[in-house]
Amino acid sequence: MAQFYSPNRRVTTRQTINVSVTDLDPFGQGVARHQGKTVFVPGVLPEEQAEARLTEDKRQYARAELKRLLTRSAQRVEPRCPHFGVCGGCQQQHADVALQQRSKSAALQKLMTRETGQTLTDIGLIAGPAYGYRRRARLALYFLTGDKPASVGGKAPALAKSGPQPAPGLRMGYRQGQSHDVVDIATCPVLVPELDALLAPLRHCLSQLQGEKRLGHVELVLADNGPLLVLRHLDALSAADTDALRAFSVAQQVAIYLAPDADVVTSLTGDTPVYRVSDMTLAFSPRDFIQVNDAVNQQMVAQALAWLDVQPQDRILDLFCGMGNFTLPLATRAAEVVGVEGVPALVEKGRENARRNGLSNVTFSHQNLDEDVAQQSWSAQGFDKILLDPARAGAAEVMPQIVKLAPLRVVYVSCNPTTLARDSKVLLAAGYTLAQVAMLDMFPHTGHLESMALFLQRSGKAARSGKAAL
Repeated sequence: MAQFYSPNRRVTTRQTINVSVTDLDPFGQGVARHQGKTVFVPGVLPEEQAEARLTEDKRQYARAELKRLLTRSAQRVEPRCPHFGVCGGCQQQHADVALQQRSKSAALQKLMTRETGQTLTDIGLIAGPAYGYRRRARLALYFLTGDKPASVGGKAPALAKSGPQPAPGLRMGYRQGQSHDVVDIATCPVLVPELDALLAPLRHCLSQLQGEKRLGHVELVLADNGPLLVLRHLDALSAADTDALRAFSVAQQVAIYLAPDADVVTSLTGDTPVYRVSDMTLAFSPRDFIQVNDAVNQQMVAQALAWLDVQPQDRILDLFCGMGNFTLPLATRAAEVVGVEGVPALVEKGRENARRNGLSNVTFSHQNLDEDVAQQSWSAQGFDKILLDPARAGAAEVMPQIVKLAPLRVVYVSCNPTTLARDSKVLLAAGYTLAQVAMLDMFPHTGHLESMALFLQRSGKAARSGKAAL
């Protein structure tokens, strides 16, 4: 049975088709052709044939769900996670890691070539372990009472309906793929081992609390000085519950923070968390942004410093600098570094981290980089080189100012290849060349595609004064 709408709307159908997949897109979907149209089929790999059911049929493409594999690729592997296919955290554990990386690199190369007009023959790769890499995770908590879970945060999260339904009690897990339902998990192989080992004892501890029915979620973070957790609780915890959490902290050697509301985090036990990068020690708060993949972060920072070719006399600008992940390593090699960040708390943390590491040649400035920055004091200074690491929205507002500053080199670190390609055009139009591009496999088994690019000024002359640049 099919439902038909106007040609500009989606057509839903239950038609079954046979497909031969030729490519894997960055999101782990098999790409096939059927009757002249591209069809996306999750769970099917290149060189595999499958029987699939159409779920969405649009004018230029269609989507289908796998019914049955007809052939099996040599690049298909057994997923390590028992929850794969239900949990929405990973989409590609069925694919060999090398295939995942090739498909992401190919997608990045195709996008950048198409959008910039630059022919890219060599995409670099920065990667780490395929499993046990994630040092930060957030898990939903809910209490199942009979047929329905208790309300959490004003909503009643549904239990994922795959397999036998569990007995009443506290559940902890991630969201189901393409759903708001929560998958109760026993293990998570992409977590660093220290956090994965906490899941079972943490579940047991929380299930013994008097307030177990009014817990919202838990955040797990592995700092270099030990694991920590942030517990969101919707009602005040009893003295008995806080005592139980302190006992858990001692037994598991984990720091605990409490979050009575969305904006407040208070320390119950443990020291200030820190992490190291490029021989720098950075302190952070439990909810501050840090790169999830430590191995890739270390390589990414080292690659950025190498691409910038930092010299002792250089003045360097670090935009969207956070608490100093790139800023502080840059300052160990350059004459002066200016970091600009839009979150005031991160600016203060950056200053604290500069003091912690004995660096006096670093200045941190607070500025919303989504606004016009032409009147800011730092924007009137001369810089030899610039690094930027924006959020997914990219850096559209600040790109014209980067051009005016005319640095010799620009390194752009991106978590969204679409906005990287868009912003690259501004530099290319100003006479820069796209010299290097690397794919960062920051999140193996997922559709996240991160990258970094190096741009070189053709003239070879940097603007050494703000007046000259402007």
